[in-house]
Amino acid sequence: MTTDSPDSFRLTRSIPRDAPYDLVVAGGGPAGTAAAICAARLGLKTLLVEATGCLGGMGTSGLVASFGPVANGERMLVGGFMKELLETMWERKAFGPHVPMEFLHQHLNRWVPFQPEALKRILDDLAIAAGVEIRFFTRVIDADVSGHRVLGVIVHNIEGYRYVAARTFVDATGDATLADLCGAPCKVVLRDSDTVAPSTLCSLFAGVDWNDPAYGSDWRGIDAVKNRVKNELLPQAIREGHFSQDDRFMPGMNKVAQTFATLNGGHVFNLNPLSSRSLSDGMIFGRRLALEYESFYRKYVPGCEHAELVTTAPVMGVRDSRRIVGEFELTIEDFRARRQFADQIAVYNRPTDVHPTNTSVEEYQRFLKDFDGKDNLGAGNCVGIPYSILVPREWENLWVAGRCHSSDTKVHGSIRAQSAAYMMGQAVGTAAAQSVATGQPACDLNTAVLVESLRTAGAYLPQAVLSSSMTRREVPAANVPGMSRDH
Repeated sequence: MTTDSPDSFRLTRSIPRDAPYDLVVAGGGPAGTAAAICAARLGLKTLLVEATGCLGGMGTSGLVASFGPVANGERMLVGGFMKELLETMWERKAFGPHVPMEFLHQHLNRWVPFQPEALKRILDDLAIAAGVEIRFFTRVIDADVSGHRVLGVIVHNIEGYRYVAARTFVDATGDATLADLCGAPCKVVLRDSDTVAPSTLCSLFAGVDWNDPAYGSDWRGIDAVKNRVKNELLPQAIREGHFSQDDRFMPGMNKVAQTFATLNGGHVFNLNPLSSRSLSDGMIFGRRLALEYESFYRKYVPGCEHAELVTTAPVMGVRDSRRIVGEFELTIEDFRARRQFADQIAVYNRPTDVHPTNTSVEEYQRFLKDFDGKDNLGAGNCVGIPYSILVPREWENLWVAGRCHSSDTKVHGSIRAQSAAYMMGQAVGTAAAQSVATGQPACDLNTAVLVESLRTAGAYLPQAVLSSSMTRREVPAANVPGMSRDH
């Protein structure tokens, strides 16, 4: 180690080189887990590296224990691996005890609560059965790149540094960490910008009396109380000065067991997800905020008089941070037109859930207008998620999946959900296998073959016309350095 300047050091060392893989996946959240499992099932020697000690990402480590909508009011939209996961969870009774089958097959804009600990075990089982090699407590910290091709990555864990070569790579870090390390073009959330989506530190509660008469006998009563909390009880508490910040929006408490609930509540505004200092401050603030919500539920909400905060999540619930500049950018115009694509690898129906970016009444009203109005696709509809938003522009063996895909802010607020991320993950895992088998680069993959492979694996892809070439459209250069200000 040598000093280059008063502000920097040069670190040079020899590190062990691991045996090469066909695919390395960075990040074991919904997208990365699906990518690794689906690629391994197709015969790729696959390594999955995850910074925490479990798979599932926000659904497990983040305690965001509710899938985004999986149906459109008429039919189930998800297929393939995500459908398999839902069916496995149903068989193992991993959903909230009040969840009926119609949540999965019919309901419009229905969030589906589940037990995070059960999801951890199910994903472990599926990954092991597929032959995925998992390394927990491991991060990708650098990349070896030649042109637009990744040769290998450097990972770090308790054993130190390792160099890992592979034929293909998937960035499922959420923050586009690997893509950024490789030098792929990215768009970064601007600090203190009015487009920064707030984060939330979710939490787990015990002692909730779901048998209280206010909740009735099924999910309808739970929905009624959640609506009362949002429309009556939370505003009352704000008027009475209960909270340290007048946050008017809260997704609310989800029943995941007979006396347990997870709470997606309390925004951490202006958090910079790409700053460890900001994340640290946010975690401390989020833990304090969770106590305010504990006392709120105890004081105002039926059945919660004896509710106890068990724990806050070990990771921050970040909604947006950094996205790639892809071969295509999915825009709000595409979304509102319910556009379908020849190369779409999934279809989805969820409002543009871009949370209020501050505590003003005006921003809360903006959110309600978008969520319930023109940015709600309605029953029986969907928008296509094209393959081309998962490929960093011009890159040959690198894909992304999950919330670091290429879309504008409003569309991102819809398709960043876990259920969509699992489908993106299956798509890029399948694309990696196709690339290894044929030599086709990610940026020039035969997408007609990819779509047919996904259909064979059970994906619901209703487009009538296929194309060997992906959808492309130039992204304005002005949008590259920072987020488009279209929230």
